[in-house]
Amino acid sequence: MFRSRPGRTRAVTTALFAAASLMLTLGACGVDPLTPQEARGEAGTDDKADDGARRVDCAKVTCIALTFDAGPGEDTPHLLDVLKEKQVPATFFLLGSKHVDRYPDVVRRIADEGHEVANHTWSHRILTDLDESEVRDELSRTQDAIEKITGRKPTLMRPPQGRTDGTVSDVSRELGLAQVLWSITAKDYSTTDSALIRQRVLENAHRDGIILLHDIYDGTVPAVPSIIDELKRRGFTFVTVPELLAPGKAEPGEVYRPDRD
Repeated sequence: MFRSRPGRTRAVTTALFAAASLMLTLGACGVDPLTPQEARGEAGTDDKADDGARRVDCAKVTCIALTFDAGPGEDTPHLLDVLKEKQVPATFFLLGSKHVDRYPDVVRRIADEGHEVANHTWSHRILTDLDESEVRDELSRTQDAIEKITGRKPTLMRPPQGRTDGTVSDVSRELGLAQVLWSITAKDYSTTDSALIRQRVLENAHRDGIILLHDIYDGTVPAVPSIIDELKRRGFTFVTVPELLAPGKAEPGEVYRPDRD
């Protein structure tokens, strides 16, 4: 049974509850997801980084992307300490209402420490239940709030519960946002048991995988150090989502989801 800390939004918890167990039907919605391998293949052989950032060739090394949804929260600074100590980059899909607007210094720190700052909507409404103008509002408000803090608008977004369709894709394309799903989850919304969270991630870890965790739940951040240590021991290299796709780039409107092993 989920136990929220005082001040955490129960509505967000309810909306997130079924996220990772959702059976995605993207094909039925007219949305074809691309894998990281396909994104890299479409880029050809040009492996020069455009911005001088570190280059990891995920075609040659065993990459995995660590991502966190629905923060920042009160545990995020400690998580950032862990990531800094372990020298691991991550991708943070941030929620606007009561998160980005409540923790601007944490958002700034995420960006300053080299992590990828991404969009997880303003209030975690299910985008496929909304009309076009409502989808635009959910995404653009968070874009603007993050840009005000970091000076840069995100280029990635994750739709709540992974639900997307043609309208969501069209609005995402208009706003310069690629959609990023996942292939590994610990269902950390349903347990405070850090050992179980660790076990679930490690049992499902695979090359080019995208791990979905939430830095707003009590059991998650304590599980991260041992997850990192074990995956490094197995030979995984941690990358951000853009690094996972490189030398390809996340194209606005497209949906990216790794194949499951």
